[in-house]
Amino acid sequence: MGVTFEEFVHSRGAALVRFARLLTGDEHRADDLVQEVLAKAFVQWRRVSAAERPDVYVRRMLVNANTSWWRRRSSGEVTVALVASPTAAPDIGVAVAERDALWRMVLALPVRQRAVLVLRYYEDLDDVAIAEILGCSAVTVRTTALRALTTLRARHQPSSSRSVS
Repeated sequence: MGVTFEEFVHSRGAALVRFARLLTGDEHRADDLVQEVLAKAFVQWRRVSAAERPDVYVRRMLVNANTSWWRRRSSGEVTVALVASPTAAPDIGVAVAERDALWRMVLALPVRQRAVLVLRYYEDLDDVAIAEILGCSAVTVRTTALRALTTLRARHQPSSSRSVS
């Protein structure tokens, strides 16, 4: 057997929370999601640790739990809008405003597209690792990333260049 559950959480816990926060866009929901997934992983730790890469297994659990949450959301649970931190105040500058606007566009993407972008650009994983986490092929990962980036580019264009008379 590989690492113990406690060793895994100690070494990868912070990275899992960071990943979940980027995946969900909600700090509190992310904390709950990680706690929920780690509780499930603890119960199944023999199977999880027997996997070739337990980190990939747990990340896949996070992605699946987040997707399930979005499907259950119609049950009345309402997300809290992101509250701008004092460091992201409008008077800091255009760069912060643009980053905030871009992040909001990322949050508006479908869950799978957002997961691919977060895994690729924030977690710095290659297409094969992302495919393993999401349970699809590397080609699907590339296609999903392309669609997400195309959507972001289209939404990011200034309104004057979008409407041609």
